[in-house]
Amino acid sequence: MKEATAKLRESGYESQSISPREFYDYMTGETPTGDTISITDVLGNEFLMIHEAVEISELKKLGVPINKQTVTLTFPVPSYDTHYKATEHELDYALTKKNYDWVKTRIAQAKYWLEDENLPQHLIPQYKTLIQKFSKTVEKE
Repeated sequence: MKEATAKLRESGYESQSISPREFYDYMTGETPTGDTISITDVLGNEFLMIHEAVEISELKKLGVPINKQTVTLTFPVPSYDTHYKATEHELDYALTKKNYDWVKTRIAQAKYWLEDENLPQHLIPQYKTLIQKFSKTVEKE
């Protein structure tokens, strides 16, 4: 987590301090969407680490407690908003690393996120813009 927050700091993002316990609890808690990305997947992928660091940091900035219940329906709107911000930072970081395959993979996943019945309506145009922006960027490469 320290490495991910340091990389974020280099890009101009000020992350909140995230303890190993907060990270573990957040990653192993329940999700309303049945997310299948495991803590092992995240620990083995620098882009997902960036994503989770931003997501947790943004929740902390909103005063949301970080624990096993954070992503459940107790805090649905902030969780969706922070997921969007985290995806944007993750994709920006992947572009700096010139990992266009990762960007393409996540764009494909983001298209499915639009089908989530719990996705707040205000995020639909933001996700569509994000998908379009990053799709155009990778098409150039």
